[in-house]
Amino acid sequence: MKLLDFRKKSISTSDGADDGHEKMNRTLSVFDLTLMGVAAVIGAGIFSTIGVASFNGGPGVSVLFIIIAITCGFSALCYAEFASRVPQSGSAYTYAYVSFGEVFAWIIGWALILEYAIGNIVVAISWSGYFNNLLKGVGLELPYWLSTGYFAGLEDVESITKHVASGEVLTSQMTYVLNGFKEAPDLFGHKLLINVPAFLIVVLITWVAYIGMQESKKVSNAMVILKMLVIALVIGVGFFYIDTNNWLPIGQNGTPSFFPNGMGGVLMGVSAVFFAYIGFDAISTTAEECKNPQRDLPRGMLYALLICTVLYILISLVLTGMVSYKELKVDDPLAYVFEAVGQNWIGYIISVSAVIATTSVLLVFQLGQPRIWMSMGRDGLLPKRFATLHPKYKTPSYSTIVTGILVGIPTLFMPSSLVTDLTSIGTLFAFVLVCLGVLALPKIKKEASKYSIPYVNSRFVLPIIVAVFLYVTWDRLKGSVLNIENENFHEVLFLLFTGTLITFSIFASIRKFNAIPILGALSCLYLMIEIPALGWFGFFTWMAIGIIIYLSYGIKYSKYKKNKRNDFT
Repeated sequence: MKLLDFRKKSISTSDGADDGHEKMNRTLSVFDLTLMGVAAVIGAGIFSTIGVASFNGGPGVSVLFIIIAITCGFSALCYAEFASRVPQSGSAYTYAYVSFGEVFAWIIGWALILEYAIGNIVVAISWSGYFNNLLKGVGLELPYWLSTGYFAGLEDVESITKHVASGEVLTSQMTYVLNGFKEAPDLFGHKLLINVPAFLIVVLITWVAYIGMQESKKVSNAMVILKMLVIALVIGVGFFYIDTNNWLPIGQNGTPSFFPNGMGGVLMGVSAVFFAYIGFDAISTTAEECKNPQRDLPRGMLYALLICTVLYILISLVLTGMVSYKELKVDDPLAYVFEAVGQNWIGYIISVSAVIATTSVLLVFQLGQPRIWMSMGRDGLLPKRFATLHPKYKTPSYSTIVTGILVGIPTLFMPSSLVTDLTSIGTLFAFVLVCLGVLALPKIKKEASKYSIPYVNSRFVLPIIVAVFLYVTWDRLKGSVLNIENENFHEVLFLLFTGTLITFSIFASIRKFNAIPILGALSCLYLMIEIPALGWFGFFTWMAIGIIIYLSYGIKYSKYKKNKRNDFT
């Protein structure tokens, strides 16, 4: 028996035509898919992590949004071709099965749990914070021990203790945390601290996802329209309070600069900004519920990405124009900048919108994860129960419940610091394989019903890209090579990326590959090397656990391994 199985599922068995599985209700249009993409992308990122990215990168963070949008755009084009040619639930998991084989499909499916499940834990905790702020705004307040997880409480107390030890004066918020921790009930010698709002919103969202896509899309569409109106208000009002001097602060060299901390400062926000974009690929998990997936999925993805990019760029310019970028390292940057200019009423509207925005992200992710597990259950890599559809609602009921438990329980005690690095690296890895997977698809004649990526000859593009990259990074590259024995983890990754870039470019140019998937994969790889070493360590640990599960269960019960029909290429 082979240790790992690399057999591919043929496109004919993945096109959803007649695969023998129960059929899901087809209710989604281009409009629904576009709003679902916006729902997934415009969430915690625009209301929280954008502040940290702006603090590090200054006004130049708007350029980082463009860079990441281009990177996601390459990936979106590749997702769109896969979605058109393999219109089946499962997203990157199914696409990897078709292009690389079973073991890579499992790896991708396991990586996507980082994007959807763990990402949703973070979003739920963020939602709880916004919700508690709303309650305070109307004179209500949950006890500290009912609105904060145990490990989050320990982190808060430890952080405050360090600040006090360094001579800082206790603020009212610090006092509130210390008193709340002290007054929390004791349970077996430990303080009882649970984040009840985060848990309850996961339960509610899981119920909505359980009862059907029709109900889910109505709820999601309503929330998206409302939060886009609020964002339009923020942008419209905010432009009247912009001080253009804030766009050219004094930089490291003592002169005004749009990049006060250089491109290094801008790139420090990679995880935070990319986390803001995570989720647009969730649209592809709904392929079996689209009215016309081969036409509508590509359009929905690209429309959503374009809308979100424009909004993110405008928001970043408003934030860094209204106040100094140095003031933006706060949990609620949008509300903060309006409070700073005396417009507290807008800050309250933003808090309401933040609750709505994060709710819509939760819903889309809670829809995406069960459909990936459903596909894995159909293929035998997970127990068959994961593939079960509800007889009435036609949703993956068992997978939805398991997703709710997997997300809901940790929100009770997890800290909010479980944030972007691990989720971002898992998603970028999935994007890399999707981009490269397009190159493995068999050539087809152009059809009106199928989307395909425009062809750009690598021979005319990649050599120029390599030359520009080497010119811009020559000093860093030379220094890394000369001091390789003393370099840190990031510089080693940089050297590996440079070697990969040159190798890919030579090979792709000789074979005349389409440059778009290659550029997508290389862009994602570069963003990955900018993620801190701890994120990589967590990612490799997660992947090792996944391989162990595959070797102990998936490879043994794989449906297609036991199936003797010609289902593989």
